[in-house]
Formats: sequence, C-alpha cells, structure tokens
Amino acid sequence: MRTVTVVGASLAGLHAARGLRDQGYDGRLVIVGEERHRPYDRPPLSKDFLTAEGEPDSGLGPLALTDPEDEAELDAEWLLGVRADRLDPASGTVGLADGRTLRTDGVVIATGAAPRTLRATALPGVHTLRTLDDARRLRAELRAGAARVVVIGAGFIGAEVASSCAALGLDVTVVEAAPLPLVPQLGERMAQACASLHAAHGVPLLCGTGVATLCGTDRVTGVELADGRVLPADVVVVGVGVRPVTGWLEGSGLALDDGVLCDEGCVTALPGVVAVGDVARLARPGTGGTVRAEHWTSAAEQGAVAARNLLAGTTVEPFAALPYFWSDQYGARIQFAGRREPGDTVRIEEGDPDGVAGGFLAVYERDAIPTAVLAVNRPKPFTRLRRELARGPRLAVR
Repeated sequence: MRTVTVVGASLAGLHAARGLRDQGYDGRLVIVGEERHRPYDRPPLSKDFLTAEGEPDSGLGPLALTDPEDEAELDAEWLLGVRADRLDPASGTVGLADGRTLRTDGVVIATGAAPRTLRATALPGVHTLRTLDDARRLRAELRAGAARVVVIGAGFIGAEVASSCAALGLDVTVVEAAPLPLVPQLGERMAQACASLHAAHGVPLLCGTGVATLCGTDRVTGVELADGRVLPADVVVVGVGVRPVTGWLEGSGLALDDGVLCDEGCVTALPGVVAVGDVARLARPGTGGTVRAEHWTSAAEQGAVAARNLLAGTTVEPFAALPYFWSDQYGARIQFAGRREPGDTVRIEEGDPDGVAGGFLAVYERDAIPTAVLAVNRPKPFTRLRRELARGPRLAVR
C-alpha cells in the first residue's frame, strides 16, 4: 500500500496509525480529523477538566496523546478541522467536505460517535459533552454564576458530570428515563448499588420518567418531565447516549447497522477498509452476534489488530481483548471487566454493595464459571481478577 488514510484523529485513529508504523508500514500516512485538535484524552473532560482550579490550558495540555517526538516518529500528514463526507471504493478515494479528494489504497474508519440530542438542545445553557470544545463551553457556564444543574441521562458521562457539579458546590439533579441506570451493563442488583452513589452524596436521581420539553426562550430555565414536574435549571447537560458517525459512508457499499459491520478482526467486507473504536461493530465468533464497544480500552487496543489485518489484506488476528471500562464518580472508582450476560449470578467477594461508598468487589458467574468482575474502590483485587479472567474464565476465582 502506497497510501493509508485514517479517518478520525482521536484515540482509536491514533492507535491505528501507530500500529501501522509499528508493524513496518513506511508509506504515506494521512490522518483526517473533523476537530481542529491533535488527538487528546476524552475521559478527563467530564471529571478533572470541569473541576480543576484556575484557567484551562489554551492548548491540549495534559490531555494531549502525542508530543512532537511522537508525531515526528509517526511521520503522518495531518488534515485537521475538516470532515470526511464520502468514501468511494471504486475510485479508491476519500472525499472531504472542503472539496478535496484523497486517493488512497487503504482506509481506517475511526470517526467515533456523536452525542444524541433532544429537541431544543440548541437553546443557550443546554450542553452535550463529547469534545474538548464542548467541555470548555460547559466549564465556562458552570463558573459563570450557574447554581442549578439538571443532568439528563444517568449513564457514565451523566453520572460523572453530576459528580463534578456536586464537587463544585452546585445544586444538581439527575434524570433517567429507565427504571434504573446501567442495568444492561451491570445487572439490576449491581446497577442499584452503583446508582446509590448519587444519594450518598446528596444528589437526587429521578428514575422512570422521561423529559417532555426544555423550558425557556432566550436560554434554558428548566426541564419539564413527562409526569408534569418542572425542574428549575440554569444549565442542562444532555447525556442520553451516542450514535456512531456513519452518515458519510452511505452509498459506499459498506454494511452499516448502528456502526460499521466488521469481522472479528475489525475488517469490513470492502477490500482495504477496516474500522476501529466507537464506530466499529465487530462479529462475536461462536455467538452469531455483533458488539460495538464505546470504551477507551477497546478504542486503544483495536488499532494494532486492525493495522495488522489491513496490511495483511485479510484477518490474521482477531480482536480478543477482554472488555474493560471504568468510571470515577464522587471520589469512587467503578471498574468492570468481562462479558456479563442476562441470567449471570453475582457473588460478593469483598465489602458490601449496600454501603457502596465503602467499596465492594463482585464476581459474575454462569454455571459456576466466572464471566465478569465489578469493583468499587477495590483496585488491587480487581486487577488480579481481571488478569486471571483474561487468561481463562475457569482460573478467575479459586
């Protein structure tokens, strides 16, 4: 391959580009990014970035994932602040929104995901949080006299933003349409334990009711719930999930279904095209199903696998890393690893989930075989069990 184009200049795209160089690719490497920034770390945006004292760095500062030495070694052409708007496999080109066309032999799709929104999201005072620019705008408003914040959505982003607002001394309420947040990921019992962190820190969590509308004309003044209640708000943060950015791929011949469909090695049905990160939906061998992971570790680890398979022209290595994610809320670290399925049982190894602030360690099992592990403020035993689970489920717990 003389030219490989990585479309997406965030974590997954960066690791795919590094994977190409690490595996000996010495051709032209082009990285296209819709944002004007070099790759940066997103997890701190909902946490430390919002709560840090002083003015934020005008550049990327500690969020940067590269430095000049790294970039020199990568030897890539960076096309930033421009969006890819079409992929034409027949001509071997990627089209950009500014009219340019890039001829390429290989493509890494790493366009990630974009926040889902509500009607009236454009009303001043209403925010989503995905990018550094989003975080800067939200941080400025939280420090400009806002006293009441409503967070819509109690997933990890919503919970982390609520935690940060509470740390800033703001009056914050979390609204969740589901009866309980994070049940698909954690199961009902453990989801309830983690959700109780809000109450333990004086943050109301209103579950089982949706949002009817956002109130206000010149700027947001409140959130009207489906049950008729109105929550006053100076700032509203919408965290109701994300959608993979695949619109630019329509008409390309790629199979799209809540992401780009790939085999177990991030390889698509189009020759010379792979996908990584939040946008990639990978086959799960032996299950007949697919999975799309929206986690930092998946985005980082898929890059090397996709790069190897792209250079090989076929899948020579599957992506088989154990799923892992974490979240920091109210001073507690929540960590999860493995593949939980409905019907798995839960055994408490340490601590008490009913006193979640004190921490606990839980093991999920299926037919007495460990499948996943969840920890709150138990980093050392969690790390041990995660490693053992990755080696083989029967070794995870004696």
